[in-house]
Amino acid sequence: MSETWNDWRLGLWVGAAALLAGGVLAGLFHAGGLWACAVLAVAVAGSAVFAGSRAKISGPVRPDAASGKELSSLPALARGVFEQVPDPIMLLDANGRALFVNRAMREVIGTDATNKHVSALLRTPAILEAIDATSESGKPASLQLILPVPVERHYEAYIGRAEMGATVTVIVLHDLTAAKRAEQMRADFVANASHELRTPLAAVSGFIDTLRGHARDDAEAREKFLGIMSVEAGRMRRLIEDLLSLTRIELNEHVRPSKLLQLEDAVSDAAAALAPLAESDNMTVEIERQPGLPLIRGERDELIQLFQNLIHNAIKYGRENGTIRITFGLAPSPGGRNAEAFVFAAVHDEGDGIPADAIPRLTERFYRVDVKRSRERGGTGLGLAIVKHIVNRHLGRLQIESLPGQGSTFTVFLPAADTASPVHVTELS
Repeated sequence: MSETWNDWRLGLWVGAAALLAGGVLAGLFHAGGLWACAVLAVAVAGSAVFAGSRAKISGPVRPDAASGKELSSLPALARGVFEQVPDPIMLLDANGRALFVNRAMREVIGTDATNKHVSALLRTPAILEAIDATSESGKPASLQLILPVPVERHYEAYIGRAEMGATVTVIVLHDLTAAKRAEQMRADFVANASHELRTPLAAVSGFIDTLRGHARDDAEAREKFLGIMSVEAGRMRRLIEDLLSLTRIELNEHVRPSKLLQLEDAVSDAAAALAPLAESDNMTVEIERQPGLPLIRGERDELIQLFQNLIHNAIKYGRENGTIRITFGLAPSPGGRNAEAFVFAAVHDEGDGIPADAIPRLTERFYRVDVKRSRERGGTGLGLAIVKHIVNRHLGRLQIESLPGQGSTFTVFLPAADTASPVHVTELS
């Protein structure tokens, strides 16, 4: 039996023992998937070190010319196991350079990790300090960290070291974003609902008391008060619906949509749904299509909601008997970053415009430029906040331009899924 097989056999025995220990730890400490996954990583790393010690695992990463994928002296079996683990995993050599990152980790760091130092991949000081401490002492560490871009995500990080002929530092991240967001959403919902519902509830309660009292037999007052109560009840219903919608969107804001669709189709559906409302205000919605635009990755229902909010605002604040124009195009990546282009859709109205000092606050919850007009038209102050979070989930950006007396333009930029087709790129001023 060859020496290589003996190395692997010993490594697998170590791995099996470590996996058993991981199950025991998870059961004893109720730590769930993170610790079990971390021990799995250390186990496989230990096996890899045993089997690859002769190949000097701490050597540099080199690309595989045939596949273009990362390749190091880490055995193929270990790489295959790590690739299938849903939690992000990174292996570092004794010098802190990346030996291997799995698919989940590549999505987190968003860059090629080939032979790069960990400080260039994870730029959070707390985790870099923990890695240094573990490398020096050999003691495992865990901590929570926040990665703010492109969308804020919360992780629990585990750092361990395998010392079996060569030193390998293992980093495992466990995504806590959904749990953190759910916790924050509950707090925000209670705070917002209690604040915004207080006024209409007080109004409805006051009218009920009046109708039960001296206005009991006053038919004219009863009709008047019932009409106001109906308006306030409708306002509460819209407010709760928008709060629930915003909560659902924020909860999934860190999850990138994966479905391919044509942006023009989603905008057309949104405009068609609001056509009766535009007609009732004697307004015209014109859609100027641009053939040949690439697809985008998006959630169709959310994008329809996004453009319904923008078109609805254009109807509410546009000029009576005016026109709402929706245009499309392809724009270069902002700042010239990468070669990725952005598909854009712009909604232009002919209203009075928005004061320059109000534009930066438009996407805040419950912010209204004209409170009276907003409430008269059924606004909740949440429409543009919903727009902002949908844009964030799609890794896009929102641009707002407005001139007094000339109307406003809301432009949504979303990354193109395919920029291979020859399409004219429109430079925006």
